[in-house]
Amino acid sequence: MSSRARAAGFAIAAVLCAIASAGIAAGYSDSVEQQLGELRRVVVVSDPLEAGETIGRDTVRRRFELREVPVRFAPPDAIAEPAAAIGRETAIPIPAGSYLMVSQLESARSPGEEQSAIAPGTDLQPIEIGVTGAGALASLGPTAGQLHVDVAVATQPNGVNGRVDVVAANVRLIALVERPSEAISGETADWTATLAVNRETALRLIEAESFAGEIRLIPRG
Repeated sequence: MSSRARAAGFAIAAVLCAIASAGIAAGYSDSVEQQLGELRRVVVVSDPLEAGETIGRDTVRRRFELREVPVRFAPPDAIAEPAAAIGRETAIPIPAGSYLMVSQLESARSPGEEQSAIAPGTDLQPIEIGVTGAGALASLGPTAGQLHVDVAVATQPNGVNGRVDVVAANVRLIALVERPSEAISGETADWTATLAVNRETALRLIEAESFAGEIRLIPRG
């Protein structure tokens, strides 16, 4: 047999082995699911987290893993999407190998802390609105909470081109948190922004949020 024929034979054998291995793995997975029940995706902490750590994209990339476990073994509040934890703080230490759960996390800023971020003696108050495409601002980290922004609203009336209006100018951005994926199904807003505004501006923003196609934040120069 020539060397070319032997090489072809080895290649065919390798393909057959790969197909057989895939079939065995699929059969094993089906067998596990049949024995243990429906599987559920969960986030597992691969490196320990200290209490008070703010979870960012780097934490998600380096210290979280996705696994599938039987539903019967997963805690009810186990987090299935790593993005759901971004912008939140660990309330307690979380050891490596633990499920990441909603009950272990808290908002990076409590309402009281947000209020304290506003200078006393002013008529400003914190308000939360859903905004779109704020990833670039969030990438600034803690600096994002020191920015002033314009709030632009894009309307999308039926049958005609929409328009863009600035409904609030030069307002203080207190916090910016990415929304969990399950919370934005069918919506365009993928971030929640906390802004320091007066009552009149707050009412305009609430009204805008009810009819806007999109709300975006434009950082002031």
